[in-house]
Amino acid sequence: MPLPVISVTRMRAWEKATWAAGQTEQEVIRQVGHAVARVALRLTRPGDLILILAGRGNNGEDARAALNHLPARQVEMLGISDPARDLQDLEAMLSRHPALVIDGLFGIGLNRPLGQEWISFINRINSAGVKVLAVDVPSGLDPETGAAAGAAVQAAVTLAVGAPKFGMLAPSAWPYVGRLEVASDVGLLHCPETSDLEWTEPGDFAGFPPPRAAATHKGTYGHLAVLAGSLGFHGAAVLAARAAQRAQPGLITLHALPSVYLVVASQLQAVMVRPWEDQADLPGSFDAVLVGPGLAAPEMPEALKVRTRDLWQHAPVPVIADASALDWLPSGPVPEKALRVITPHPGEAARLLAISTPEVQADRPAALRNLSRKMGNTWVVLKGHQTLVGRSTGKIFINPSGNPHLAQGGSGDVLSGFIAGLLSQPELQPDPLTALRYAVWQHGASADHLQDNRSNWIVENLLEILGSTAPMDITS
Repeated sequence: MPLPVISVTRMRAWEKATWAAGQTEQEVIRQVGHAVARVALRLTRPGDLILILAGRGNNGEDARAALNHLPARQVEMLGISDPARDLQDLEAMLSRHPALVIDGLFGIGLNRPLGQEWISFINRINSAGVKVLAVDVPSGLDPETGAAAGAAVQAAVTLAVGAPKFGMLAPSAWPYVGRLEVASDVGLLHCPETSDLEWTEPGDFAGFPPPRAAATHKGTYGHLAVLAGSLGFHGAAVLAARAAQRAQPGLITLHALPSVYLVVASQLQAVMVRPWEDQADLPGSFDAVLVGPGLAAPEMPEALKVRTRDLWQHAPVPVIADASALDWLPSGPVPEKALRVITPHPGEAARLLAISTPEVQADRPAALRNLSRKMGNTWVVLKGHQTLVGRSTGKIFINPSGNPHLAQGGSGDVLSGFIAGLLSQPELQPDPLTALRYAVWQHGASADHLQDNRSNWIVENLLEILGSTAPMDITS
């Protein structure tokens, strides 16, 4: 189940309800320690030195609980109570070049600015250039606001306990939180809290897409039309089409501008490729339409823009708009029950809303809501760090997968193609939210798998494994 994003107050209430039900604090700490150790093992190799920095509170206890669950690693622990006195011990340990520091100095209970001694201590950790795993929250970060209390540990990975806290998702927190992961199964009661913001768990997709019945054929799984590719941007059409194939719809027809038809067609086999014609029969017999990847040449046919607007306003089938096509869409209502999806990055979202990119990033959920309202309550996939999926009402889902190496040309074309390949399948259309969340998670999880195994992967490699990542909890 997805996890609500909650406040510190609600987290405390959740803990209190757990203790009242008979669960012990010590047992939860034990399980948190196991979860911390699992992530630490993933971030290191046998023989590596791990330094645990444990403060005096429960956060320190969580870090200490990992100590005996780190096989084949050298582990040293420093109990920190007086940062001025303990700085010398920190220097000595850092001189041994640990592969990982586990930050258990302060938890979510920190409610005051740090003194200069603590600021100096934390700054020394940050200046060491060592990978840091923060337990629950980076020490010094306000989990409500995302602001640093004078200084905050700059973690590579933060393992939140139970559920994410609001401040961890604020753009101001990103340099400190790093990659946010959640240890959700640590002995607490089932979370009683609710929120309009929910954190996607990989296990949400167990059994999705559903198994296919034996007595089916390609006509069962939909026919996708893709309008993509222009002079100088033909690669986007190829990437989108191949990504759609990974979702395994029954048929795909790609309409490319005549100027790139030959080069696009020569790179595709199972995908049918046709040169774009003004009188193209769309939507016709197609079950979904994707428009936008690679349609960025300076002079685009006006008929293509008109057809895009017509599809958006009238087509009874799902329409997915990406990239340049976003600028051609009309605002306002779309047919009732019509499935519409836009996939903007922050810059495109800013352009559609007539605001700046920093304004979009400052409140991404609000930007998503406003985009959806403007475009007729469309589904919005707001790309970027912690991609959001939602619309003008209802819950917004935050994606946990992916890494900065997705910042390559063509990555967005792959995502839009995979989304369209899923939504062209009639069996998946009744639940577009799950399909969208799954596509976004698979896209990021595939990139994570590649990054774990090679440092120089490219977008074409992403296509090779897209859709094959097992939906399992990375902290289990």
